[in-house]
Amino acid sequence: MKTVYLDCGMGAAGDMLMAALLELCPNQEDALRALNALGIPGVEFRAEKSEKCGIVGTHMCVFIHGEEEGAAEEAGNRQGREDRCGDEVMHSHECEVIHDHNHGTTHSYADGHAHHHAGMAEIRELILGLNASEKVKQDALAVYQLIAEAESQVHGKTVEEIHFHEVGTLDAVADVSGVCMLMEKLDVERVFASAVHVGCGQVRCAHGILPVPAPATAYLLQGIPVYGGRIQGELCTPTGAALLKYFAKQFGTLPPMAIEKIGYGMGKKDFEAANCVRAMSGYLENVYQENLAGMDAIVELRCNLDDMSGEEIGFAIEKLFEEGALDVYTVGIGMKKSRTGVLFVCLCKASDSCRMEELIFCHTTTLGIRRIWCERSVLSRRFEQVETPWGIVRKKLSYFPGRKEVLREKLEYEDLAGIAQQTGMSIAEIRRRIGRLY
Repeated sequence: MKTVYLDCGMGAAGDMLMAALLELCPNQEDALRALNALGIPGVEFRAEKSEKCGIVGTHMCVFIHGEEEGAAEEAGNRQGREDRCGDEVMHSHECEVIHDHNHGTTHSYADGHAHHHAGMAEIRELILGLNASEKVKQDALAVYQLIAEAESQVHGKTVEEIHFHEVGTLDAVADVSGVCMLMEKLDVERVFASAVHVGCGQVRCAHGILPVPAPATAYLLQGIPVYGGRIQGELCTPTGAALLKYFAKQFGTLPPMAIEKIGYGMGKKDFEAANCVRAMSGYLENVYQENLAGMDAIVELRCNLDDMSGEEIGFAIEKLFEEGALDVYTVGIGMKKSRTGVLFVCLCKASDSCRMEELIFCHTTTLGIRRIWCERSVLSRRFEQVETPWGIVRKKLSYFPGRKEVLREKLEYEDLAGIAQQTGMSIAEIRRRIGRLY
C-alpha cells in the first residue's frame, strides 16, 4: 500500500504541503509543469530551493498576477495588514485569505485588479474548469467545502453566504488543487500524519486580537491531535488544516513502513526549529497493513497520587467513565520518601483529552498530568442477543477487521449480574448454564 506520512512538527500550510509532495515526485519538473497547466487564472507556480536549520528543501512560490502571495506583507505594507483578514493576519507560513469579509491580501492593487468576492458557486465553477482529472476536481471541491463549513460556523453564516476575496481565492485554490493533483500523481493510497503543532500566542486581525489557532483552524482541527509548543505564531492555517483533515486517515507516530523518499516543504519564516513539513513516502510493513483497519490513535493521561483515599479515587474514576473515557485504572507505586502511592491512568480519544485533563485536575489532587500519544490495534466488535430461560443476554463477538471468523466471544457482565440478582445463582453458574444451551 503506497503510503505518505506527513510530519507536522511545525504545523501545516497549503504551500508547504504542496512543496513537500513535489519533492516526492520522481520528476519534479514534469510535476511543476502539470501544476502550471491547471489553468488557474493569473496563477503561476514556482519551486525554489530553501534552507532551514541546515536542511535543504523546496519553497513553493505562488504568484498571483505576477506577484508572490504575501509579498506586500513581507515588505511591511501596513495598509495591507489592516485590510487583511480575519483570522490569518501575521501568519507564520503563508498568506491564505479565505474569509468572508473585506479580506484583501497584502497584494498591491496598483496593477488595477479590482476587489471583488466569490462565493462557493464561483469557487465550484473555477475548480470544475481546471485542467485536471475528475478525481482532482472532486478532491479539491471537498477540501474547499470543509473550509467553507468552518468559516460558516465561525461567522454564523450559511456556506452559500460565505464569500472569499478574489486574490485569497486564487491563493487557496492554487494550494488546494496543487496538493490534490500531486496526491494523484504520487498514486497515494493512504496518508498518515503526526500530531499537529499549531503554535501559540495570538494573532491580530481586523476584528481584534484572536487566539492561536485561529477560529476557523481550530474548528477544522476538531478530532485531530494538536499541541501548542513554545513557538509564538500561527503555524497551522485553515487551508493546511482542511487538507490534513481530508487526506489523513490516521494521526500519530510514524507507522512501520519502508521509506523510499523524503521531501521537505519549507515555509517563509525562520524559527529556532526548521520551519518545514516533512513528507515520507513508502510502503507499509505487511503485518501492519493487514491490521490497518483496526488502528487508531489515543491519548494516555497519567499522574501520581499519594494523598487521596480509595473512595475519592474511585469517584474520580466513575466521573471519567461517565464522560467518555475509554479506560481508567490505577497501579500501586512506591514514591519518594518510601511513601506508597497510586499511578492514575486514563485512556481517551485525542479529541477528548483536554476535557479529561480538566476532570482529572478537578477530581484528584494532582498538580500535573503527563500526556502520551499512543497508537493501538483494536479488534472489530459486534453484539448478538442470546435468548435464555432468564431473558435476553447480550454477547460480544470480536474479530479481525475485514474477516468473518470470530476470535472470541463474551457474555455481557451487566446482563449476567441482573440474572444473578433475580435468581440467586452465581454469575459463574449462569455462564455455565448458558454455555450448555449453546
